[in-house]
Amino acid sequence: MPLCKIYTEPCIIEGGNCEVNTEHEVIKKASAIKQNQKKSIHCKHLFNPPPGQDRHIRTVITRGVPGIGKTVCANKFILDWAEERENKNLDFVFPLPFRDLNRVGDKPISLVGLINKLFPETKDTEIFKDTGILTNDQYKMLFILDGLDESLLSLDFKECEIVTDVTQPTETAVLMTNIIRGRLLPSAFIWIISQPDASSKIPFEHIDLVIEVQGFKTPQKDEYFRSIIDCQNRADEVITHVKSCESLHIMCHIPIFCWMVASLFEKKPATAGGTNMPATLTPIYIHFLTVCVDNMSKKLPGNSEAKPDSVRNDLISLGKLAFEELEKGKSIFNESSLTQNGIKVTEPTLCSGLYAQIFSEDLILCQENTFCFVHLSVQEFFAALYVYLKFNNDNENVLMKKSSISRRFLSRDSSELVLYKAAVKKALQCESGHFDIFLRFLLGLSLESNQTLVKHLLIHNRTNQKTRAEIIKYIKEKIQASPPPGRCDNLHLCLNELNDDSEMIQSYFRERMHSKQ
Repeated sequence: MPLCKIYTEPCIIEGGNCEVNTEHEVIKKASAIKQNQKKSIHCKHLFNPPPGQDRHIRTVITRGVPGIGKTVCANKFILDWAEERENKNLDFVFPLPFRDLNRVGDKPISLVGLINKLFPETKDTEIFKDTGILTNDQYKMLFILDGLDESLLSLDFKECEIVTDVTQPTETAVLMTNIIRGRLLPSAFIWIISQPDASSKIPFEHIDLVIEVQGFKTPQKDEYFRSIIDCQNRADEVITHVKSCESLHIMCHIPIFCWMVASLFEKKPATAGGTNMPATLTPIYIHFLTVCVDNMSKKLPGNSEAKPDSVRNDLISLGKLAFEELEKGKSIFNESSLTQNGIKVTEPTLCSGLYAQIFSEDLILCQENTFCFVHLSVQEFFAALYVYLKFNNDNENVLMKKSSISRRFLSRDSSELVLYKAAVKKALQCESGHFDIFLRFLLGLSLESNQTLVKHLLIHNRTNQKTRAEIIKYIKEKIQASPPPGRCDNLHLCLNELNDDSEMIQSYFRERMHSKQ
C-alpha cells in the first residue's frame, strides 16, 4: 500500500535544549503539563526557523523510542520532496542509514566515493561527474543519517582529524564526524535520527534543533486504522476493541503496534471483536508469527502440513540468530550468518517463506545479501522465544554463563525463577534498553494462555504457574528500588504482560492514560 495513502502524521514536539534523554521504553513517561508546554512541529518544516526567529537551522536530531515512526517520517519527507510537494528549495537529498555506513568497509574513502558507492546512479549523471555540486553553495542538499543507535562507527568529536576536502580519502567515521560538526560541507543540512539513549553521542554544540517523535494520540490511531484497513466496518471493530483495552490503547500510540494489530484483524477476522483478540504485547506477536506460518503453508505446493519438529527446529535456529545478534548489539547480518545458524532462505520451504516475511533484504553494498528483521521488536521476540524454548525443551538457561551454572544449584529459587530473575537483571543492566522488550516477551511467554499458542513448539513444559507470583513480587521489589525512569517504566509494563492487576499497575496505567490525553 503506498506510503502517501496510509501515512499518518505522528505527534512531534520540539525538544527545546539538547539535554540528554536517558529514557528508552515502549511507553514514554512524561508529565502532561510539560508536554503541553512544548511546541508541536511538522517534519516538512524541520529546517525552517521558528516564527519570529531568524536563526539558521543546519543540524536537526530526531529521537524517539523504537517503532515510534522516526524512519517513516523521514521516508515521507523524501517522498514529498521527490514529488515536489514540499521543500522545493532542496536540490539533493541523500539518505545515509548507519546500517549502510557500517558496511562500507575499513578502506579509506572520500565523500565523493562514498556517494558514488551508495548511489551508483551518480557515477553516470552529468552533474555528478565533477565535485561541483558538493562544493558549490548554490546547490542545497540534505543528508539524512538514520539509525544512530545502530552505528558501529567511532564518532570521535574530540580527537577526530579535520577533513574539509570532499575528495580526501579517510575512514567513514571521520567523514561522518566532520559532516556533523560542519567542517565538511558546512552549507549542507544534516538530519540525524536516533533512539533517545544514542543521541548523546552527538555533542549538543553541534545540534541546532532537537525534536521528539511521540507517536499517535487517539485521533491519529483512529485515522491510521481507517487508512490501513480497507473494510471500514472492520476498522471500526479494531478501534472499538483497542479502546476497550486500556493497556492496548496506550500501547498503540506506537505505530508499529497499530500495524501489528491491524494485520491480525485483517488476516484473522474470526477473532475480531471477540475475547480471543490479544490485549498485551506477547500474544500479538505470537499471533503475528502464526499468521505468517499459515500464509506460507497455503502458498506452498503439495502437502502444506509442515512437520512440527521441522518448524520448531527452524524457528529455534532463527531465534538463536536473533538472540546472539541482540547480545552483540547488532540488527543486521549477512547470508553467511544465516547459513551458520542452519537458515537457508533460498530453498522453497515453509520457513524460507516465513523468513521473507520477517526479514528485510538489501543488496546495495555487499556482494552477498544482507538481512535484518522487519523491526527490532521482531528480533527481540524471536530472541525471547529462543530462550524460552531452550529452557523448556532442553532445560538450558542460555542467560547464565557456564561459570555461573553451579551457583544455580546453590540457589533456593526454582530453575525457572532463576531464568526470569536473570532476564530482569540483564534488562536492568543494559543501559541502551535493547533488552527491555525482550524481557516483556520472555515473561509473557510464561503465561499459560500464551503457552497454548506455542504448544506446537514445546517438547516439554517446565513452567510452574506458581512462579508467576514470585516473579511479580521480584519485579515489584526492583521497582521500589527506583531504577532509572526508562527501566522503571519497562518493569511496570512487564507486570502488565504478566496480567498483574494490582493497584500498583492500575495506578500506573491511570497515570499513563492521563498523560496521553
